Amino acid sequence: MKKGPIGIFDSGYGGLTVMKEIVSTMPEYDYIYLGDNARTPYGTRSFETIYEYTLECVKFLFDQGCHLVILACNTASAKALRTIQQRDLPGIDPDRRILGVIRPTAEMIGKISKSGHVGVLGTSGTIQSDSYVIEIEKQTPGIAVYQHACPMWVPLVENGEYEGDGADYFIQKDLNAILNQSEKVDTLLLGCTHYPLLLSKIQQFLPKHIQIISQGKVVADSLKDYLSRHPEMVEKCSIGGTQTFLTTDSTTNFDQHAVHFFGSEVRSRFVHI
Repeated sequence: MKKGPIGIFDSGYGGLTVMKEIVSTMPEYDYIYLGDNARTPYGTRSFETIYEYTLECVKFLFDQGCHLVILACNTASAKALRTIQQRDLPGIDPDRRILGVIRPTAEMIGKISKSGHVGVLGTSGTIQSDSYVIEIEKQTPGIAVYQHACPMWVPLVENGEYEGDGADYFIQKDLNAILNQSEKVDTLLLGCTHYPLLLSKIQQFLPKHIQIISQGKVVADSLKDYLSRHPEMVEKCSIGGTQTFLTTDSTTNFDQHAVHFFGSEVRSRFVHI
């Protein structure tokens, strides 16, 4: 068996906020990031299309030598992960693993909330799937989960408007919408990997007593715990401290945007899926 990098997949740039925390937590491993920028956004597409695109990208990362792939995309985790794990992975290679971002985040939010009332903000696809409602209630029975889709937040981030005054209206409007569902909400989950870039704006319009959970650190800690419990998977992951970035669209655009999500400059390579 040849060791390989840990694969990290997202439909675009957002997964880089997760990769940033994973690399910070476990810098010794090799990582390969794939952004399917040519076909983004996934959030507005059908279940069948999201499943098809995600499976193609997972297979591509397997072909690059990855034994472990992280779906650092809420939409893909919500609409494709379970089907791929149960239906496709046994036939591809039952010894490989695919993990998502929803379960570790759902496990955490129930432990943090004191009131038992939590809010979830995400893309339309993620919210419509009810994946967070199902998973949070599974992890913490009896907890009340309120959801709200924020369709303008990702465009604000990807067009570089997340720090401008133009973002204020939409952020305040969406925060009011979810908080109006219950005055007992004390914990708010940012259920999209783009949203950490809006954190300072969100904090500006959010009551001080409400805690905000971003996924990057939660997923990184969960992955570290997973590897500690699965030494057989550690043996399949190469150690070298390298990071490779791949995109299905313009490398120039990817590199220009990626610096804001990853926190440092990257040099990507174009690939065709």
